[in-house]
Amino acid sequence: MALRNLMTEKQIQVLKSYLNDDWKYMILSGAVRSGKTYIDNYIFLLELRKVRQRALQDGTANPKYILAGYSNGTIYNNVISELENTFGIQIQFDKRGHFNLFGVEVVPAYTGSVRGIGGIRGMTSYGAYVNEASLATEGVFQEIVQRCSKSGARIICDTNPDSPQHWLKTDYIDNEDPEARIKSFHFTLDDNTFLADDYVKALKAATPTGTFYDRSILGLWVTADGIVYRDFDQRKMVIHSSQVPRIVNYYCGVDWGYQHKGVITVWGDDAEGNVYLLEEHTSQYKFIDYWVKIAKKMQDKYGKSITFWVDSARPDDYSEFLRAGINARNADKSRMAGVERVAEFMKLGKFYIVSDGINQFLNEIYQYVWDENTGEPKKENDDVMDSMRYAIFNEHKENTTQFLNSKYF
Repeated sequence: MALRNLMTEKQIQVLKSYLNDDWKYMILSGAVRSGKTYIDNYIFLLELRKVRQRALQDGTANPKYILAGYSNGTIYNNVISELENTFGIQIQFDKRGHFNLFGVEVVPAYTGSVRGIGGIRGMTSYGAYVNEASLATEGVFQEIVQRCSKSGARIICDTNPDSPQHWLKTDYIDNEDPEARIKSFHFTLDDNTFLADDYVKALKAATPTGTFYDRSILGLWVTADGIVYRDFDQRKMVIHSSQVPRIVNYYCGVDWGYQHKGVITVWGDDAEGNVYLLEEHTSQYKFIDYWVKIAKKMQDKYGKSITFWVDSARPDDYSEFLRAGINARNADKSRMAGVERVAEFMKLGKFYIVSDGINQFLNEIYQYVWDENTGEPKKENDDVMDSMRYAIFNEHKENTTQFLNSKYF
């Protein structure tokens, strides 16, 4: 049976990262019913097998592993019962509430209060699985981290989102220090393609707009102001390249980057006035010669005269494009006017994304949120968003209707 019959595309992405990437922490956060806990439960089983192998190599007869959750009840409902029902594993607890699986002693820890970690104080663990991590007190989470001191010990977490100032978000999910070795994945409700359409529609319709919707459905760590592009509908607007009609106009947006990601997006308009994101090229730590090569490939594919609307903040890079014979133009970077223009296309149902051409677009659009202090979008998760804004706003600047005057659209 093919893996895609058992897991969603997002779950397969997580599994591939688990198997191939170097990480210390793997954190899955996002919407309710999005499939986070299912894949983490599966990875938990894989981790226990790996722990047993490492224990045999270092001569440890009884390796220990931490299974953490808000309470005994949540651990049972979210993990134990799911292991039994999904994988047919029968769990037998000893008098201390521990259980042995694949030759590893699994020790529970309750993260709702400091009293819940009494059972792991002083122990040395080969790793930990923390369910509902955002509900853990920070001190308890740190105690779990400190217990995982065996060589190769790793920590997996899943959680629904909370405030963007939550310590799990600021100290771990947003931590880009390569030494921290943190892999994080964002889930939306639409990522769970195994859910029935009527269930998804009913849940969306019944969830209040604003923070509740943004957290429960879109899986965002947001305050009350919430997501910028509220009218983006992944189920309707993400299409396959085979569904793209004849394009009558091609153009690009360029957001320069090095420390943060650089982006070139390729856009097309059809005869009906719809806009399509055809390709997205996003990379980090790339010099200008890399982006010149990408742009030249776009010229070969879409025509030498294709316009590149570029970020005016890097005049040297702009000049390099011109010297290479690339039709580069400095973009009008008006943030609110540009955001409103993009949002107008979405609200009118005239905005589409080609699924087999994108990289970071879906990750960014669901985390591109308002700054309640400035009233403008936060300067976070915005590399692709800026490239999109430069392209669409400037290419369609002459015929913009500007009917959207509120950040709430």
